[in-house]
Amino acid sequence: MTNDLNGREERLLTPHEQRRWRRRREELEQWLQRDKVRVRGKRLVQWRELTVDHELLPALTELRRKGVETEYSCAGVSALDEPLEHSLYAYVTIHASEAADRYVELAIARMRHRLCATYDPQRRIYDLSSMHVGYNRSFCTLLYRCARLLPH
Repeated sequence: MTNDLNGREERLLTPHEQRRWRRRREELEQWLQRDKVRVRGKRLVQWRELTVDHELLPALTELRRKGVETEYSCAGVSALDEPLEHSLYAYVTIHASEAADRYVELAIARMRHRLCATYDPQRRIYDLSSMHVGYNRSFCTLLYRCARLLPH
């Protein structure tokens, strides 16, 4: 499946059944209707020249150690912690390379229905995001586990 985004083609690498897309829409609708009470703020840390979510730091560090370069990343913590300033879906953008290709294949195989992965051949980047609202912490942990499994 490809989407045309302003003249760019983005390929969906993780085709999901319609019921999974329906669940994603339902989760978003429920989140929009839910009362938003702040439990705690986002936990941000400095990593290289960037400010990143604390939850993603182990995965980003391990990916860099394995030769996989990342660009954008956001976990935004849980909607239960910070309902207004969090990312609904944790994500990481990865520059294509041999190591990145292996990592994405591994992540798709290991994370299955939890992962939404796309590839933009024009920009040569992968976008990996959580498939579900409210699973940012576990998604970040899964990204890290996959990074640890990646051969150096």
